[in-house]
Amino acid sequence: MLDVLTLVTGVAALLLAAWCGWAAYRDEPTKDWHFIGMGVVSLLALVQLVVGIVQLARGEKPEQGTTIFVAYLLGAFACVPAAGLMSLSERSKWGSVTAAAGAVVLAVLEVRLYDIWGG
Repeated sequence: MLDVLTLVTGVAALLLAAWCGWAAYRDEPTKDWHFIGMGVVSLLALVQLVVGIVQLARGEKPEQGTTIFVAYLLGAFACVPAAGLMSLSERSKWGSVTAAAGAVVLAVLEVRLYDIWGG
């Protein structure tokens, strides 16, 4: 898998987590700008999902198994949008905390994806 894409996605997720965490620290709900940031990070996760599937289709294999790799790819793609939807239902600082937590989960999943692929 592309190490650079994994690194960029993980760093972007951590930046999003810090940004949403800062909003939570200031008792602010998620705002439109936060959702734009979530969209950018989700787009990076979508690109990673497509790249991972293309590499699998070309015959490349992750060290720890294809099934777990695909499961982690799908989870990485879904975690930030799911956290964003949950933050919409809680229009307080806890919505920002939820978005930050989703971004941290994505960063951890990126590290795990790197390990599964054989990094």
